Amino acid sequence: MRSCRIVSLLPAATEIAAALGLMNQIVGVSHECDYPAEANERPRVTHCPIHHTGLTSGEVDEWVRRALHENGTIYRINEPLLRELQPDVILTQKLCDVCAVGYGTVARLAETLPGPPRVVNLEPSGLSDIFEDIRRVADVCGVPESADKLVAELLNRVEVVRRRADAIANRPRCLVLEWVDPPFCSGHWGPELVEIAGGHDPLGRKHQPSVQIDWQQVVDARPEIIVLALCGYDVELARRDYQLLRRFPDFDSLPAARHGEIYAVDASAYFARPGPRIVDSLEILAGILHAAEFPEFAPRRADDARVVRMAMK
Repeated sequence: MRSCRIVSLLPAATEIAAALGLMNQIVGVSHECDYPAEANERPRVTHCPIHHTGLTSGEVDEWVRRALHENGTIYRINEPLLRELQPDVILTQKLCDVCAVGYGTVARLAETLPGPPRVVNLEPSGLSDIFEDIRRVADVCGVPESADKLVAELLNRVEVVRRRADAIANRPRCLVLEWVDPPFCSGHWGPELVEIAGGHDPLGRKHQPSVQIDWQQVVDARPEIIVLALCGYDVELARRDYQLLRRFPDFDSLPAARHGEIYAVDASAYFARPGPRIVDSLEILAGILHAAEFPEFAPRRADDARVVRMAMK
């Protein structure tokens, strides 16, 4: 294994590198990198003006649209710090301008750095792509054997869920929302996770970007289960937006609302973070969709940091 200095501009990339045994080679991270705990000890190379500001989801959406229109990005890179860190590898992405610093910005800056460092683009649209990203990071950093072991373990967990779910005849309509105000459906790997876990997302865009949808589409789809996997939000923030969701027209007519089958999940740590814990997301979904068949994953505690069933009142 060759030693290299890694700057990770993605929470998922930080988790991937850590799971590959490379945490001690990570010299800088993004403002959102928070797992494993050691990531919080690294210098933060990026900044977002609205990070942890307490804005409502509607205010966040408005600010993001305006910032992208005016500036083309919502993030800032600390260029002097990045130069000081002298990275050999920078892990970044092209997937989403809202998720992290744009690839073009990073690539142009990297060209001006000594070396220059290798810029590794992670751009998954499905579960298999996430596993390929793990292999890509491992290959660049000289630890391919670590990727073989990690991916094998993750694939085994996926197949365990898939086999058990395939034996279940009932496949409930499970709507995964990535934002509430305005509503965004699930995209990329989200609908695939629902499918593997034994359900069907009627509005999901499998292996495609999430898009804004009209609330009437939700009413017409009549989901039996709703999962609030809100981008960048933990359970507590998702709980807040559930109160907003309850005020939408005809909300009480939805089967999911009538039967109390609405769940808030920590999307920031799991569903919206395409790293090793995406398999945890699959297991969480299996427990939501088929609690009797997957009792070990079923939501149980009101204080669970991963998933909570919303109260009907």
